[in-house]
Amino acid sequence: MAAGLAADAVVHWRFAPDMAPGPNTPSDVIPGDDLFYGQAIAAAVAALLVLVWARRWTYALAFVVAASAAGAVLLYYFVDFGQLGPIPRMYDPQWYADKTISFTGEAVAALAALAGFLTVGRKERAESFSAAVR
Repeated sequence: MAAGLAADAVVHWRFAPDMAPGPNTPSDVIPGDDLFYGQAIAAAVAALLVLVWARRWTYALAFVVAASAAGAVLLYYFVDFGQLGPIPRMYDPQWYADKTISFTGEAVAALAALAGFLTVGRKERAESFSAAVR
């Protein structure tokens, strides 16, 4: 899971400069490079939290970060929304190696985070139950 989030972070950080707004971009739009840097930082923080402190809330955070990024990749691959409020036009119908790496990392991380979220609570409850029974 952490490796998938790390792949997501690296790819987003590398592509952030390419997403900088052009000279004709309206001022009420969040710069695309800021969105990509933000995703990279969120993925890196989620990966570190899960590695250092594996709890239900860290798995939930990792799931939200990874699943939202994977969903955005697919959505903006298939649908051209144009600008959505302050979010710039992110439509990209191209598929290339870095997008595959990012999407695969995000999808694997989302599934692993969901599995962690669903199982870590059971383990903690089982341990506390065992301690209470002794």
